Formats: sequence, C-alpha cells, structure tokens
Amino acid sequence: MSTVPPSPRGSTAKATGEPGHPDHYSYAIYADPRTASSFDARRFGGPIGILLLEDQQRVIEAFLGDLAGLRVIDVGTGTGRAALALARRGACVTGVDASTEMLKVAAERAQESGLAIEFVPGDAHDLAYADRAFEAAVCLRVLMHTPDWKQCLAELCRVAGRRVVFDYPALGSLAALQAAARRIAHAAGRRVESYRVLSARSITRELERHGFHILAVHRQFVLPIACHKAIGSPRVTRVVEEALARIGLLRLAGSPVTVVAERCAS
Repeated sequence: MSTVPPSPRGSTAKATGEPGHPDHYSYAIYADPRTASSFDARRFGGPIGILLLEDQQRVIEAFLGDLAGLRVIDVGTGTGRAALALARRGACVTGVDASTEMLKVAAERAQESGLAIEFVPGDAHDLAYADRAFEAAVCLRVLMHTPDWKQCLAELCRVAGRRVVFDYPALGSLAALQAAARRIAHAAGRRVESYRVLSARSITRELERHGFHILAVHRQFVLPIACHKAIGSPRVTRVVEEALARIGLLRLAGSPVTVVAERCAS
C-alpha cells in the first residue's frame, strides 16, 4: 500500500509540525509520554470502551463507503485507532497529530499490524498539505478540545477534495452539563480536559462557509459516556439507549454527534 507524501501548501505551512498553542491544555496533556502510553486503556478500555470503538468504526465506514485506494487524512490521529481502521479497509492514510508521543504509539501499532501508514507531526489549525490533497478528511474528538475549532474545521474542508467526517459534543445534550463542570474545574486550577459543546446551527454555518453540505449525522448516546462507563455493561447501555431513542430523546439530545459532509458541486 502506498502512503501519501506531504505536500506543503506554501511558506505559511508549519514544516516543523510544532503546535501554534503549546500552552493550551489540549497540547500540554497529550505531549506527556504517560498520557500517550495509557490513552487507549483509558479511552477504549473495558466493555464500554470497546463498544465505543466499534460504533465509531462502523459509522466512519458507513459514511465513507468503499475506501480502497482512497487518500484519507486523519487529523488529531492520537494513537492511530481510526487511522488503523481506515488502512485495514484499503485506504492510503496519513495521520497527523501535534503530540509526537502519541504518534510514537500509533506508529508502533501500525508496524505491529503490518499497515503502511504515514504518521506526521502537525497542527490541526494549519495543515501542511495542498488544497484538496486528500479525498477525505477524518477528525475525531478534536474540535471539542482544540483552541480554535472553526479554524480546524476550515483546514479539514480545505484539504478534503470530497468528504469530511468529524464529531462534536452537542449543545442540547447532557454532555453540556459535564462540559460546564469541567470548565469550572479547569478555571480553578485542576488538571482536567475541559471541552466545548457545539450547536448544529454553528456547525452547518461553518461548513457552508467552506463549500460543504451535511449528508448525514449519527448521534451516539443520550446519557453521557461517563455514565455508561460507570455502569460497565454493554447490554444495559443498549437497552437504556434503545428505550430513550424510541421516545425521541436520541434525535433531540444524542451526543457526541458524528457528521459526514460533502463538498458542494462548483
């Protein structure tokens, strides 16, 4: 399988891959080798973590379709979970992340799996690739943390020739309460990963600004993921969430929301 070589887009691109906001928690936390080595166990460990990962992969596959030979960039790739899943389905994948420690873990996993994936240090706010260098851009669990989500989304749209897939916590969901609590804790000096929630209207508006329209959305849970992890039972999670979906709460307050958007015909 071939990989996608870097295609600098001019003198403003960051050739070093250094982040533009090094003091922001989203860079500082993931630059820690201990965070990188324990990330997958914390995010995808246990039965609910596995359920999250499987659901994430299923949605991406449904949104992107046949990946054979498709050039895909995974922005904020972290330890490469999405990148590996894309490569297994035949995509030519480039994974970009500001944390070299996370990229080390991703590269090791790719090597162990026998997958040819290019992992490159880089900032989601300023991707060092030409316009429409990839057929598709994927960005998961990034917009919620990044210093400037609009700039990151603009970059995804710029480098994607056809589709972008990304997710965000919904403003009208229970995740908004957790997000508020974390922001308060962060302001008080606690070392927590605070995050933002976004509205569907703001997402739609930004996509339209960059010539994209939404094809489909997937809402994952009504209850916060932390609640499901605390219960620890995939069966209970399915039963509860199916019941909430039947009464319409998933459509109204499901989160996180995964979006696939396509470039409008010019």
